[in-house]
Amino acid sequence: MLEGHFAVFNQEYRVGRNWVETIAPGAFAKWLAEKRDTKVLWNHNMDIVLGSTANQTAELREDGTGLWGRVLINEKDQDAVNAHARVERGDVTGCSFGFRISKMEESWEEDGTYRTRILEVELPEVSPCVFPAYGGTDIHARSAGDADAEKIYNNKWRQRMLARLKGGA
Repeated sequence: MLEGHFAVFNQEYRVGRNWVETIAPGAFAKWLAEKRDTKVLWNHNMDIVLGSTANQTAELREDGTGLWGRVLINEKDQDAVNAHARVERGDVTGCSFGFRISKMEESWEEDGTYRTRILEVELPEVSPCVFPAYGGTDIHARSAGDADAEKIYNNKWRQRMLARLKGGA
């Protein structure tokens, strides 16, 4: 599996010489709440689909950093296996996202800098990519066993906490 941040909040991205863009926390919330499908592509290439939120081979959510996601690797798809290998080796370390702006704020500074703050987007795709626009994104390769171990640990932790709440050790 691959997991990481496909977008980061409040980080400046220079779209152009005098244009700076940031993403506001909550920018993805409406899209995610509507459970609309987002594809995970490799490097924005529509010919290499790594996963989809609609069929639950991909998961996306906002956290304190930005848009976090996870995609399960299809072992029968050589492109997906190759993508995992490139991330695992550290050749690809960042991500990006394809979006349409639904709401934004804009302002001009006295020095002529145009600022846009993205408040809400439509999110048809996210991608691990070679040259991400936002440097704060990240992507990591994990084995499917790592996720199973995490679920088992979290379940055992919940059981321990419930026992403690009920007065057990």
